[in-house]
Amino acid sequence: MPLHINRWKTVSFPSTLYLCPVLDLLLTKIPPELHPEIRLGLQEALVNAAKHGNELDPSKSVIVKFSYQRGEYSWLICDQGDGFCQCKCSAPEEILPPEDSMNGRGLCMLHTIFDQVLWNKQGTQVKLCKQVHHHYFSPKATLVN
Repeated sequence: MPLHINRWKTVSFPSTLYLCPVLDLLLTKIPPELHPEIRLGLQEALVNAAKHGNELDPSKSVIVKFSYQRGEYSWLICDQGDGFCQCKCSAPEEILPPEDSMNGRGLCMLHTIFDQVLWNKQGTQVKLCKQVHHHYFSPKATLVN
C-alpha cells in the first residue's frame, strides 16, 4: 500500500551542521532502543544533504518528510544541490570502505542501518525506511511458551 503524502510530516531547515534539534524531532516516535542506530543514520543523511548537496549554503534548505505507518518508519530527505553519482554499495553485507576513505563510507553506512535506501535519479533525494517489530513497543513484553 503506497504512503499518502498527506500522512507525512515535514520539517525544513537552512543548510547547517547544527542538527541536534532536527534529529531530536525526527526521533520522537522511535523506540528508545533504536535511537543510537537511527540517529547515526539520519545524521549521516542530513550532513550529506547540507554539506555535500547544498554546500552549506544557508540560502538553500534541507527538507525532511517523515512518516510512520504499519511498522515502518520512513524519511524522505531532499537537498537543493546538483546531485551526485550514487553509491556503489547495495547490500548491507558489503564491506564498508576503509575509515580513512572520504568517499562513500557514509552512503554505505545508510545501507547497513536502514532496511531500504532509495535515491531519485538526480541524487538530490533519498528515502530511508526502517521496519520496526512490535516487540519494541511493549517494554513489559514477556515470552510465552
